[in-house]
Amino acid sequence: MSRRLSLILLALLTVLPTVSCLAQNDPLFFFYDPFQDPLSQRDEYGLLHQMPQLNPTDLAPRHRTRLAYYFKSGNALIKDPAYVGALQIALRNNGYYCGPIDGIFSPAVAEAIVHMEKNHSLVVTGTLTLGVRRALHLP
Repeated sequence: MSRRLSLILLALLTVLPTVSCLAQNDPLFFFYDPFQDPLSQRDEYGLLHQMPQLNPTDLAPRHRTRLAYYFKSGNALIKDPAYVGALQIALRNNGYYCGPIDGIFSPAVAEAIVHMEKNHSLVVTGTLTLGVRRALHLP
């Protein structure tokens, strides 16, 4: 009995690191990293990051948790300057947007979403849809 248990533990210890490495590269498994989250421009103490320039959306009010954003529609989120600023940052980080981070859903943001949707084989709408939010790892 103990030999069988030790073989099972040994098999788990050899297979588990391989599975976790594969999961990190798979877009289906998204690991939340608070330091890479464009929606939270604050550090773990709730303070703004020390940056040479401040975006207008850095001081915009935000929900305390990401969970609150999951229950809002795309139309409600594009009226939220903090969320649109996070959307602009995510689009800029992926190379689709090069405009200012001002929290305004402008035609340039819609055009960047169109290009992102084409590259990700999504239905091209130019609006904030669930597919766009998932592709950019936004709630």
